[in-house]
Amino acid sequence: MNKPVRVILLGEADSEYKKLNEMVGQQLMEGKESTEEIQLLRSIKQKIDFIKANPFYGNNIPKALIPQEYIGMYKVSNLWRVELANYWRMLYTIKGDQIEVICFVLDVINHKDYDKKFGYKKK
Repeated sequence: MNKPVRVILLGEADSEYKKLNEMVGQQLMEGKESTEEIQLLRSIKQKIDFIKANPFYGNNIPKALIPQEYIGMYKVSNLWRVELANYWRMLYTIKGDQIEVICFVLDVINHKDYDKKFGYKKK
């Protein structure tokens, strides 16, 4: 794939990322080096770089399992999952045209909320 790849955070993912970035900035100023938030932010940045290098990096979620909210809100026809630090998940969709590929990050969520969104039940 020789097209440029952009990664754009949408809606909730974008606001959560900005909050996380501020929180980590504060923690670093306080001299903290390895909090859960720092690990999560580092993990998100690393995975975004992986996606830029290969948009198909994540695990493809079968169409039948794509939550209705993504289909309705973002007109999603494909969904990919990337595992982050501390059992968090990042969900993104790939859109493309002749010129570029854009990966839209729709959600960065913890494991419990991920299970709820996909209707998984605890055993």
